[in-house]
Amino acid sequence: MKTATRPDHRQPRHVEPSPRTPQPRNDRGLRGGLRRVRRWNVPAGVAALAWLVVVGLPLYVLVLTTLRDRDAYFDEGSLALPGDLTLDNYRTVLESDFLTYLLNTAIVTVATAAIVIVLSVGVGYTVVRTLSRTSQRVFQFFLLGLAIPAQAVIIPIYLLITQMNLYDSLLAIILPTAAFCLPVCVLILAGTMRDIEEEMYESMALEGASQTRVLLQLVVPLSRGGISTVGVYAALQAWNNFLFPLILTQSRESRVLTLGLYDYVGQFRVDIPALLAAVVLSIVPIFVVYLFARRQLVNGLMGAGGR
Repeated sequence: MKTATRPDHRQPRHVEPSPRTPQPRNDRGLRGGLRRVRRWNVPAGVAALAWLVVVGLPLYVLVLTTLRDRDAYFDEGSLALPGDLTLDNYRTVLESDFLTYLLNTAIVTVATAAIVIVLSVGVGYTVVRTLSRTSQRVFQFFLLGLAIPAQAVIIPIYLLITQMNLYDSLLAIILPTAAFCLPVCVLILAGTMRDIEEEMYESMALEGASQTRVLLQLVVPLSRGGISTVGVYAALQAWNNFLFPLILTQSRESRVLTLGLYDYVGQFRVDIPALLAAVVLSIVPIFVVYLFARRQLVNGLMGAGGR
């Protein structure tokens, strides 16, 4: 007689999982990746070295020539190893009218940057916050200035300056320089102000803020990066400007650094060491400004706003 087997209703025992045996690490792939990372990129190194020579050689010649005597420069050549070094070239430059030229250039630079900042902030805010057709036409008018070179309109500018009795003055340099900086600066600040969220404008409007208060308390603080970019850009253009000082000024009292370099160029001789010493002294101030503000300048010109 067969006996029926009952199904086993007991709970299965809980089996503890055995600890996983550590697997040996495969370091071969890791070493191969590190080896590939550490491998020299020969073409990039050669290109970087070539670029270093292209940039460094003119700087070497520039600085070394300023420390040489004029006769030694013509006898030994510009690429010869340094012999007796002297600071007489810098002394010659500083004893001339160089400081007057430097002061005039600083006045032109600061005044141009201030005018450009004030006007571009106002125009940029108007273009962004006013949706009328007139404001858009004004913006397009400013953008049209990007396609007009200064050389093409120098004669009308000369006639306007002379009719305004501003010829041979620093104001004759400041006004045209600021005018030709405005198109780029308005474009930069308009892009920066468009990045401000609409809710911030609405919250200021609900508080009953006027347009002036919105501009000063909301737009200007949030556009610091763009304003810094505009200021640096205008300062660089004013400092390096040559065409307007050449055409619109005449006397030594109104001369700036770019024209002051002609003092070392005569009809029958050129004092090259003194000329290059003046070049070095003239680029140091604006180079320091660019060194501290290069990030804002690059970010603003790339459209990032710099905030």
